[in-house]
Amino acid sequence: MPTPPTMISRNYTGPWRKTPGRLFGVGLVRLYQLTFSPLVGGHCRHLPTCSEYAYEAIARHGLWRGGWLSAKRVATCGPFGGHGIDNVPD
Repeated sequence: MPTPPTMISRNYTGPWRKTPGRLFGVGLVRLYQLTFSPLVGGHCRHLPTCSEYAYEAIARHGLWRGGWLSAKRVATCGPFGGHGIDNVPD
């Protein structure tokens, strides 16, 4: 029986161009994940979580478009927002 692969990171691990804007954006998201996210707790109703979504969106689409996608995603996280799986668009 094969063993399942170990999870290295919950953030996006695929290939992405490491431009200064993208590095700055994912750095801010990672800073949030390490500092404020543990204080807020795990109450996200989406998969991936909003910070994981933001990390992947910025890594794949750049700071401006990825930031816009992330802002739209966070806006849907209110009490009357949706839930479920919401992947970053290609």
